[in-house]
Amino acid sequence: MSAMVDPSRHAIISEHRPTPLSRAARGTAPLVVASAALLALLLPGRPAHADFGFSRSFLPLQVSTAPANGDLNPYGLVFVPHDFPTAGALKPGQILISNFNDTMFQGRGSTIITIDPRNGQTGLFFQGTPPIGFTNALGIVHAGLVFAGSVSTTEGTSATAQSGGLFVLDTNGNVVTNLGTKELINGPWGLAINDRGGSARLFVSNVFDGTITRLNVTFGNGGITVRSAVKIGSGFGFGPDMAAVVVGPAGLAYDASNDTLFVASEMDDTIFALHGAGTTQTDLGTGAVVYQDAAHLHGPLGLIFAPNGNLLVANADPAVSQDPTEPSEIVEFTRSGQFVRQYSVDPNLGAAFALGIANREDAEVFAYVDDFLSTCTILNLSPGVFPGGGD
Repeated sequence: MSAMVDPSRHAIISEHRPTPLSRAARGTAPLVVASAALLALLLPGRPAHADFGFSRSFLPLQVSTAPANGDLNPYGLVFVPHDFPTAGALKPGQILISNFNDTMFQGRGSTIITIDPRNGQTGLFFQGTPPIGFTNALGIVHAGLVFAGSVSTTEGTSATAQSGGLFVLDTNGNVVTNLGTKELINGPWGLAINDRGGSARLFVSNVFDGTITRLNVTFGNGGITVRSAVKIGSGFGFGPDMAAVVVGPAGLAYDASNDTLFVASEMDDTIFALHGAGTTQTDLGTGAVVYQDAAHLHGPLGLIFAPNGNLLVANADPAVSQDPTEPSEIVEFTRSGQFVRQYSVDPNLGAAFALGIANREDAEVFAYVDDFLSTCTILNLSPGVFPGGGD
């Protein structure tokens, strides 16, 4: 089911940063449009006033992701696990959001914020020295560490873009280490983690060479040890982009039960699958094509599993792949490559980047960022609201 927006009634902005209007003025119409479309996506066949298991109807909670220093353009989103250590600043159930831009330029954002999805309260988790340019590569492990990818610029264009490595932060936002070229990290654009408690497999997509790296790591005494670094994928399209600075292999989703890594490739407008990603010692190339659809994929960036087993991807609309009639779409499709439905989170291009889902005792919490508005939208849904089943 597609939520189409009449292109004659709104301006199309291809640059991945807000226009100089007040955030309050910009936010109202997109939220209403996205809310109606989101209900159609998540609740097919149900009335638009459905209360998601609560006592009354409500609009999704929309929270600004801009901290006090004015950083804009949220790129990464991750939920803090419910069994995460509670001794530090991070609390189980919180959302972490990383910012790519500062107030003027892309690739200079230096902050990661927290959001309480129950009430929208925000806080500052990390603030570094710009330029950093935090990307969609944002993840967390139960050992008490946060991973945040960096692609920085000095003046907001691809001409000065460079890899800032993969930051490793403790639960209080202190830098533990930075993983870089030694660990085959070259512009970390997306991240998936197979968390095993005392160890983990980190899968990183590299935007500067079109590769996928697997790091086998162990944790101890608040630190991390990299046991091995293996290039497990290559050949994905990558290059500079006028709207997005750079594009390449982006969002990653790992299915541990089948040892399969799904890769959202922006320039290729394709979702690939690397079978055996967690165990291979060789380069699998681009793997198998799962979903290739020029009608519905436009620079796919964020990638996650829905509770029904299907995949959800956020179209980032970079300059290399845009359709003004389908702006900022989140697309659902099956693992066998069948399109299910889509909806637009914003009538402007370049707004859909990161998304996440977490199970809570009383709800499924679905969240996504709007890169155009620099906001995070949060919905508390009744358990089991995603219909059907994956394949």
